[in-house]
Parts: sequence; structure tokens; C-alpha cells
Amino acid sequence: MIPVTFERKRSQSVPVITESFADRPAFGAAVSRAILLRVASGELPPTVRLHRTGRVVAFGRQDAAGGGFGAAVGAARAAGFDSIVRVAGGRAAVYHEGTIALSRAVPDPNPAARTHERFEEMAGVIAAALRDLGVDARVGQVEGEYCPGEYSVNSGGRTKLVGIGQRILAGGAHLGVVIVVRGSALVRRALVPVYEALGLEWDPATAGSVEDELGGVELATVEDAILERLRAAGDELLEGSLDAATLALATRLEAEHTPSR
Repeated sequence: MIPVTFERKRSQSVPVITESFADRPAFGAAVSRAILLRVASGELPPTVRLHRTGRVVAFGRQDAAGGGFGAAVGAARAAGFDSIVRVAGGRAAVYHEGTIALSRAVPDPNPAARTHERFEEMAGVIAAALRDLGVDARVGQVEGEYCPGEYSVNSGGRTKLVGIGQRILAGGAHLGVVIVVRGSALVRRALVPVYEALGLEWDPATAGSVEDELGGVELATVEDAILERLRAAGDELLEGSLDAATLALATRLEAEHTPSR
């Protein structure tokens, strides 16, 4: 089990942004990137964003650079999903009305030095929150999972419930998380044709949800468990909102998160 440490000398005040843009998914991604840029430049404090989305396939930059990207975007559209190019790395993942999107932007003068530590911290927080709810949550990659990563959070070593990606730049880092609370069938519906178009292999049986493990569960219940674990790790969470400068920057960045083919 990975310990939840967030080694800080004292608690810090962290705004939590909950504003969503379900009907404008590329702008939603641009908002997270704008927050990262402003946190890294010292214009904003460390910031958490916890929000919900519409049906979106979030492609990584490696996906967007590949030859099958146009066909993959078309496959997502045929399955009823919009497409974006997301902030963090990794391969295609799915957001829908049964998922939670969580991101954390932090300042760091040498972000590359703590890449793995940040992954471990966030994965530990999420796994602990899911264990609080009764899930046999573990950190680690499930063989055959979509968007594979050693810091995925799974249930019992069988099914992936949570994906975590990271992006670093001068002055800061962004952790992006998708928690599948319910609707694992929707994940499979979108990703089977998308991964085929991208030429990627995966095992659809590895796509799970919190609901698959616990039965009916509300998104708000999972959100509350995550926030409680963030507080326990040292954050003084405050209600936040998007300011005009962040929204203006996101507007300028939106096109970069909109698939061009």
C-alpha cells in the first residue's frame, strides 16, 4: 500500500473549483491548463478542480500525433462522445456523466524531480478514499487496461477504476484524474472502436467502476470521500471560483484542445 504523505510542514489553503463546462469540453480542458499556467507563474495558489463532464473521449498528445487519430475521433463521435486533447499525458480515456474529473495544479521550481512522488501521493489519496467507501482499492496497473499506468487505481487487481496523468512545465505540475463511479459499459462502448482506430490493444473486461464493486453509489459520496482524504493529507480546502483572467486565458487556449482532424 502506498502511504498518503503529502509531506508538508504546515497545512496550506487550497481553493477547490467546481465549475463545469459539460457542453464545451475543449474549453473545460483549457480551463485546467490555464489554471496550471497561472499556478506555475505564481499568479494563483495551488488549486484543485473537481467537476463533472459530458460524454468525452480525452486523447493524449501521443494519440493526437498518430495516423489513426482522425478515425478515432470519428469512432468516438459515432459512439456518442465528443473528443478533446487533454492536458496530461497518457492514451485515450473516457469521461461521462458517471465519472468525476479531478485535477490538482501545484507550483514547483523543479517539477521533474518530484514527478513520481506526486503520482504516488495522488494515487494514495484516491485509493484511500475508495477504501473508505468499501472498495478493495489498490495502486497499480492491471494487465490489459486502457490508458495503462503504474499509478492507476484498481479494484482487487482486476479492474481499473481510476486513471491518473501528469504534465509538468517550468514552475509547476498538473495531476489529472478520472474516477469511474458508474457506467463502465459506457467506457467500453467508447473505447473499443477508438482503440481499434488507434491500433492499440486492451482488454475491455478490465474497465470497471466503483458501482460495479459497491452497488449503487452517488457521485457526491465519492467526491466527499476524496475531499476528506485531501484534507487529511494537509490541505485546507476552500470554495473557489474561476476569475476573469483564467477564463480569458482558457478562451485563448481552447483551440489547442480541440481535435483538428
